[in-house]
Amino acid sequence: MWKLRSYLSPYKTSVILAPLFMVLEVSMDLWLPALMASIVNNGIIAGDLAYIQRTGLLMLGVAFIGLLGGVGCTIFSSYASQNVSMDLRNSLFTKIQTFSFRNIDELKTGSLITRLTNDVVQVQTFVQMMLRSIRSPLLFIGSFIMALVMSPRLSLILLIAIPLLFVFLMMLIRRSFPLFTKVQAMLDGVNSVLQENLSGIRVVKAFVRSDYERERFAEANQAYTGVAIKATRLLALNMPVMTLILNLSIVAVLWFGGKLTLGGSLSSGELIAFINYVTQLLFAMLMITNILTFISRAKVSADRIQEVFDTEPEIHDPDPADSREQRTSWSGEVEFHDVSFDYGGQHEHNARELILKNISFKAKPGQTTAILGETGSGKSSLVHLIPRLYEATSGQVRIDGHDVRDIPMDELRGMIGMTLQQSVLFSGKIIDNIRYGRPDASYEEVVQAAQAAQAHEFIMQTPEGYDTVIGQKGVNLSGGQKQRISIARALLIRPRILILDDSTSAVDVGTESRIQLALKELVQNSTSIIIAQRISSVMEADQILVLDNGTIAAQGTHKELLQASEIYQDIYRSQRKEDHAHAATN
Repeated sequence: MWKLRSYLSPYKTSVILAPLFMVLEVSMDLWLPALMASIVNNGIIAGDLAYIQRTGLLMLGVAFIGLLGGVGCTIFSSYASQNVSMDLRNSLFTKIQTFSFRNIDELKTGSLITRLTNDVVQVQTFVQMMLRSIRSPLLFIGSFIMALVMSPRLSLILLIAIPLLFVFLMMLIRRSFPLFTKVQAMLDGVNSVLQENLSGIRVVKAFVRSDYERERFAEANQAYTGVAIKATRLLALNMPVMTLILNLSIVAVLWFGGKLTLGGSLSSGELIAFINYVTQLLFAMLMITNILTFISRAKVSADRIQEVFDTEPEIHDPDPADSREQRTSWSGEVEFHDVSFDYGGQHEHNARELILKNISFKAKPGQTTAILGETGSGKSSLVHLIPRLYEATSGQVRIDGHDVRDIPMDELRGMIGMTLQQSVLFSGKIIDNIRYGRPDASYEEVVQAAQAAQAHEFIMQTPEGYDTVIGQKGVNLSGGQKQRISIARALLIRPRILILDDSTSAVDVGTESRIQLALKELVQNSTSIIIAQRISSVMEADQILVLDNGTIAAQGTHKELLQASEIYQDIYRSQRKEDHAHAATN
């Protein structure tokens, strides 16, 4: 938690004022029992009504000042804690944006959501509690000193009660800390199941798997609840044990204090004040116990947050001193030179099976390079290496002869237009989704990109045209419509390198053919790399790469591959049979 202290610095005024106001409140609370003893001894016993009235008014004034101190502390502590949590969330979100796909795979999306929400709330509550909790140690120390001054003999009772409380407290913290670590881990599991379910809700309903998903969520929820109950049950011991020690202490004070009062060595007012101080002291101890147990919980959350900050992004911008000279233009030639890749990272590829093995080829500007291969052959993994969404395990990916690792990422990704295998749209207007990569694009440019992607016609049929609001992930659009908007978004930035990752799988052959014709006109000088499942989609490509088990099994044009590649021939024959069968049924 100490590593997060820098987030308090911008709010140091509030951090200082909150405890000062609490000191004011505690001072007033410590004064009140002494005033009460004075009323009893000098007012009630002496029968001095005027003294009772004066002292009573003074007590009201002291109580009001204490109230102001408490309110001031609450205001400043809330301001500081809320802003610290806001800054933490912003910093965490910014840090996550620097992560590669591999970093996110390792930390898990559900866990990152928990850290951004629940864990930050725990730290926020901890900050507010710490700024206010100065009350408890001050009240504890002040009450002990006042009780000791008032009656040293009766204070011996406290020397027995306080060590008992501390021993119990240490045992409680030692046992609770591991449990809270498990609680947050189990909460990660609940969030992960929930996120997967909501993301894939259509698949769940389509395959009638709601019962299975309910059982899966119930299992994760039950595991979380079981650990949470165990931790809460342990903390539940705190209050009854502390209350028992408090009550026994008060009974002992009344027993021995009564004898001292009858013997004349302690006045009635002092006995009443002493009981008040003992009550304040032990309740302060109870609050310290609660604070320390919460600290153990907050520490778990702080450690999880710090883990995100300590995670080193796999992909870095090049050092300006070591990178190439700034270029004003790129032709967009892509070259893979002996590239291998696996999801384990650059230092683990020997222990895992490589997804890509020794890939070498060139994709030239003005030409189309198509990639074919069965599912799992590494097609998407290959194109993800170009914009450095993942880092190559070995070998080099080059653009215009420059290693992509030597090109600033904003510049690298700014020259690449890419549609991912799964079309991702954001809630908002259609025009804003198309403009996502180029917010300053004019309306005419948006329309031109949409026309090229064969999206303009269906967009104009929507209620508000380009201003139509679509739901999260484009829920009110078909798969083909989402793909065409994604293509328009990629085309709008006029990329030097265009990557289409199976982006026309949900559109009909006629629409796909029109998209391909439009692409030749709009990005005719760009390097086009297309992943496709249908051979009909890539027959006109300048070169076709056939991937098989992570290697380039064949390379050439459609005609060349039909003559020389058995794998390509098998794919071609199987698809021709499917087309004939489909035609026959229609």
